[in-house]
Amino acid sequence: MNDKSPTIPSNESLLHDLNLAKPSPLFHKIVVLVAAGMFIDSIDVYMGSSIATCLLSQGFTNSGTNATFLSAGFMGLLIGSLVSGIIGDAKGRKISYSINLLVFGLFTFACTFAPNILVLIICRFIASMGLGAELVTGFTYINEFAPVLKRGHWCAIVDLIANFGVPVAMALSAVVISHWSWRPLFAVDGVLALLIWFFRRGLPESPRWLLVKGRRTEAARIISQLTVNGFYDASPQQEKAPQPFTRGTLWKNFIVATVAVTATMVCSYTFTTWMPTILFKRGYDLHHSLWISVLIMLGAPLGCFIGSFLIDRIGRKRLIVSAFGIEAMLGCLYSVQHNIVFVSIVGFALVVVLYVLMASVTAVYIPELFPTRVRFRFVGVANAIAKLCNALMPYLITLLLNIGNENWVYYLIALIAAVTMAIVAFWGPETAEKELL
Repeated sequence: MNDKSPTIPSNESLLHDLNLAKPSPLFHKIVVLVAAGMFIDSIDVYMGSSIATCLLSQGFTNSGTNATFLSAGFMGLLIGSLVSGIIGDAKGRKISYSINLLVFGLFTFACTFAPNILVLIICRFIASMGLGAELVTGFTYINEFAPVLKRGHWCAIVDLIANFGVPVAMALSAVVISHWSWRPLFAVDGVLALLIWFFRRGLPESPRWLLVKGRRTEAARIISQLTVNGFYDASPQQEKAPQPFTRGTLWKNFIVATVAVTATMVCSYTFTTWMPTILFKRGYDLHHSLWISVLIMLGAPLGCFIGSFLIDRIGRKRLIVSAFGIEAMLGCLYSVQHNIVFVSIVGFALVVVLYVLMASVTAVYIPELFPTRVRFRFVGVANAIAKLCNALMPYLITLLLNIGNENWVYYLIALIAAVTMAIVAFWGPETAEKELL
């Protein structure tokens, strides 16, 4: 039987079934295994600074090579984001997400046995390429399988699970490093990644990508497994054919995506990374600064949960614009707080809003802005630009702290949030309940 057989439904019919399919056992398996991979990757991201501190304290590295170790991780993330986008669109989503987790697992495990800092930097760089690819492919892959009515919910749930890696990474770093140093952290992370890769080998190719490539027979077989639990009722939006992308629309959406994901990552990274340092500059001792930071960061999973609850109910654009507006106000409000109670309360609220944006922008909105044929490439480039800006932010923050004071950092966060709010409000399309082309 070939793709021209009359017994195979048309592309339009197959996409209609995929868009309205209620979650099936295969879909739940996809969600669990993709979320598990991103959870492991999240642990790796947040344990990096703890490992760097340990390397320095043990004399395994010095200040210069320690900075190179951290930079190697970032450069790997950037390159991985770009390469995974090219592979994902050209060769398929399955190949892209299979390669990235295998590379990440193998070279993270190899870090365990690094005899010197040069070997460790090389292994870390290659492992981070796989990590950068995973962060791009994971959300986009889920996006292409999820039913239209619940697409935002499922993508945000994956982000919620991934961001539980924050407290887990803190706990692992505290326990493992204090008892066995840094090498077992790489061993545990690498083995878990390889274990998840083993179970993920049987996950299917994206049926949307298969249809774009003319492989309708394979797509129909996968969609039949995704529709075993029946269908949701179609909404009015789904009764209308989605508008095709023009070149102008595509590039406008790319600008919106790049600005939104960069603002989300830069504001989140800047606030969470520099929080202990700025608290210390405000007069809190290091012990209290660290514990205040831990308390404030508990807002991260709550923010992801709120994002997953609201994203399909009120729409992407309304949630994102509102969250950036609230973030701008909280950034200004946090700058004038000095009482430890109000520092904790306002800081907690700010982290909640930051991670509402992580769950809605990074996990849901950005992949929805592009058609299937180029989705991985545009999402990969937008994420790569965001990571490049993140790498440059420490230099800007250091400059602000030297020429001004710590309040300028929060004014910068507020300014970035306000500008992004305006761009998404005026240029960003609403993608809720819209079919993916």
